[in-house]
Amino acid sequence: MAAGTAAPRVLNVNVGVLGHIDSGKTALARALSTTGSTAAFDRAPQSRARGITLDLGFSCLRTALPPQLGPGPGELQFTLVDCPGHASLIRTIIGGAQIIDLMMLVIDVTKGMQTQSAECLVIGQIACQKMVVVLNKIDLLPEGKRQSAIEKMTKKMQKTLENTKFCGCPIVAVAAKPGGPEAPESENPLGVSELIEVLKSQAYLPSRDPSGHFLMAVDHCFSIKGQGTVMTGTILSGSVSLGDNVEIPALKVTKKVKSMQMFHTPVNYAMQGDRVGICVTQFDPKLLERGLICTPESLHTIHAAIISLKKIQYFRGALQTKAKFHITVGHETVMGRVMFFSPAPADFNEEIEENVFDFQKDYLYQEEYLCKDSNSSEENKKNDQAEVQLPRQQWALLEFEKPVTCPKLCLVIGSKLDTDIHANTCRLAFHGVLLQGMEDKNYAETFLPKLKVYKLKHKEGQVERVMDDYSVIGRSLFKKETNIHIFVGLKVKLSTGEDGIIDGGFGQSGKFKIRIPDGLKPDTKMLLTVASKKKSKAGKGDTTKEDESSKNDSAQPVTISLLFKRYVFDTQKKMIQS
Repeated sequence: MAAGTAAPRVLNVNVGVLGHIDSGKTALARALSTTGSTAAFDRAPQSRARGITLDLGFSCLRTALPPQLGPGPGELQFTLVDCPGHASLIRTIIGGAQIIDLMMLVIDVTKGMQTQSAECLVIGQIACQKMVVVLNKIDLLPEGKRQSAIEKMTKKMQKTLENTKFCGCPIVAVAAKPGGPEAPESENPLGVSELIEVLKSQAYLPSRDPSGHFLMAVDHCFSIKGQGTVMTGTILSGSVSLGDNVEIPALKVTKKVKSMQMFHTPVNYAMQGDRVGICVTQFDPKLLERGLICTPESLHTIHAAIISLKKIQYFRGALQTKAKFHITVGHETVMGRVMFFSPAPADFNEEIEENVFDFQKDYLYQEEYLCKDSNSSEENKKNDQAEVQLPRQQWALLEFEKPVTCPKLCLVIGSKLDTDIHANTCRLAFHGVLLQGMEDKNYAETFLPKLKVYKLKHKEGQVERVMDDYSVIGRSLFKKETNIHIFVGLKVKLSTGEDGIIDGGFGQSGKFKIRIPDGLKPDTKMLLTVASKKKSKAGKGDTTKEDESSKNDSAQPVTISLLFKRYVFDTQKKMIQS
């Protein structure tokens, strides 16, 4: 933790400042901060021109170490991550949420929960352990009614959070910038010192581990004349020291660490959870605005992945196989196509080992992610079937339109970011964990055949006539052009109960011969003989009789059922029967 050898102990806790656009996040970060970092407070010219945060801004607040965090002396440093609130920038918010230990959800007290505040809450539930709600802009409430309005909004927020993991979290009322952005700087913020005390009470020792590969999420890159190029970001895993080599995997470039700083203080070591600036030489900052840097050769670039996933309950609509989503993996967002699959029905209730994918098992292909409100569940309800059985775990194959660089077991979020940003709807669809990446560009040939996902196929036909006691002729199971030879030897079942085996084609019109090893039952034979007699009579008479007889006949035909499974990625398309 210590930033050097003689310096006092500094514990760094990353606090995300999230909320709807114009809820006053940047003003709050400014009111809380004592040290601004290079990226803080809307320094980007486009941000200032548009008056909104376009990128993650970082600044810090240092305070004495509270007693619950161990004996002093030492300092507690809150690194404030100001996430943009503009709907189209949700990619950046997701990137920011992955480096957060504690979240502040900023709510405009005059407006309450808005679309993006809800999305930020969803991201918080996925990526964060603790939250503080900040009701901002209380200076806009008339003084006489201020207290009752704050109490009303506090109750409302408590109700909203009731069914989330943040139920009962602290709610603090503040005015980060009384009088709004144009007000003079002399105006003191309201409630901010109380908020700092709440943050201190919520601070905890995040689990930090200096071992393992170094991995850092870079969110800004700029050059300093005569020094080199500085990459600032948060260390996601491992540690880094002066003189280490680090790789920029997206560019396949390796550089040596020349110097390091944490909030303008030179350091020679930093570890997981620290926010740090790393200086390297002879590197053009324009090549890397945001991305990952790591221990050389520790990260992989993948074209597809298998993930375990859960649907986000606030997303309206089904998650369909073959649909395209914006997939955020690590700190990149790319378009990707999904295919959902589940355990085989017999294994729906089986305990699944976490964060491991078993290639030895068979999996069932799903047209959509199975949940209480999915179409397949609805159909079962219509058919009066008992309570729908849902698997404990489901997976998806993601195929990316562009390759992505990320660590194994990283967070994956699927969203529909092209939904109208003014529609009052959650655009985050699912979240999961990346279990297996596919590095080979030709993964469809080299990797997918190992993935044993099958579809259940069910074909139905009819018995046309009896040949003898042990064989019948069937029709309507295959098209005229079907190669019946590939079905020879497959088992079928008659609706009258007999088991049969497809023996071969019969004639040119898609008819086929079925062998009945145990022979036809007398009742079946009678039923089929009566049916074929009716047909031949109708054949001798006129067509109207034939129509009538086929109507009578179709009242009780003997049907043939063919059931088999086919593996989706089997190049030979073999049909398998258990």
